[in-house]
Amino acid sequence: MNSGSKHIIAVIFFLAFSFYAASQVNVRSNIDRDNILIGETLSLTVEAYMPIGANVKWFNADTIPHFEMLKKEALDTAQNIDVKKLSQHFVLTSFDSGQQYIPSFEIVVDNQSYFTDSVPINVSFAPFDPNEDYRDIKDIIEVENPSVDYLQWLIAGLAIICLVTLALIWRRKRSKPALKEEAVPALSPYEEAMKALALLALKQVNNGEVKIYYSEMNDILRKYVSRKFSVATFERTNEELILELSGKGIPKDAFISLAQSLRMSDVVKFAKYRPSDEDNKNNLKIVTSSIEILDKNFPGAV
Repeated sequence: MNSGSKHIIAVIFFLAFSFYAASQVNVRSNIDRDNILIGETLSLTVEAYMPIGANVKWFNADTIPHFEMLKKEALDTAQNIDVKKLSQHFVLTSFDSGQQYIPSFEIVVDNQSYFTDSVPINVSFAPFDPNEDYRDIKDIIEVENPSVDYLQWLIAGLAIICLVTLALIWRRKRSKPALKEEAVPALSPYEEAMKALALLALKQVNNGEVKIYYSEMNDILRKYVSRKFSVATFERTNEELILELSGKGIPKDAFISLAQSLRMSDVVKFAKYRPSDEDNKNNLKIVTSSIEILDKNFPGAV
């Protein structure tokens, strides 16, 4: 075989290889991270490579299960001599803990369907260290207000109105015969909390009622601690409530579970987190057990 024939064969082989490469279609999904904390963001880029002139039907991803779409950029197109590239960028976050999957996306090129790989993402809570010191509560900073001349006269006028109103009410009550009221036995803080938790356990928790469920459970614990230890719990955050309960003799494992339950309550109320039915039942058991331990440790406190 002479050199001219070899040259012709090499050119034919090169042209056939270029045509084969240009006719290929390749689709894929790329992420910048596969582990995020609840509420953190991740970047997703979907790309497709195809021959120039190919007809493309791009997928429509307005929603992705278990993820919230924070940003969806327009479809971008780039090309060189024989290959066209389409790409689209998304910014996502998730409030569902555990291993979630970004699904595969269908891209149709010349009536042929191609699918990207599904991508696993691990979504987790921020780590909690029970040995870490709690931050002290900062004192309230008082802001000085400029004095107002008429303020003392306004206070005096309101005081006179209140005294006159009280005098009229007292006089009216004296003129009416007193009604005999039946004595209603008052429930102890423990009895009241157990009764409220039992009623809460009977409720069916739907997606739209999960915030109400955790708010009621949180309020039951706050009211018990307020009555039992004379602490103004409703003016405090859950982190401050955890700090208040840290010195009440709750065993370490039980206290860690209670702290995680109260933090989950905040995530449910403020971050749209949807716990499972098993999580709901487990958190109710944790609050019930914690109240039982507190009542056992402080039987005489009222």
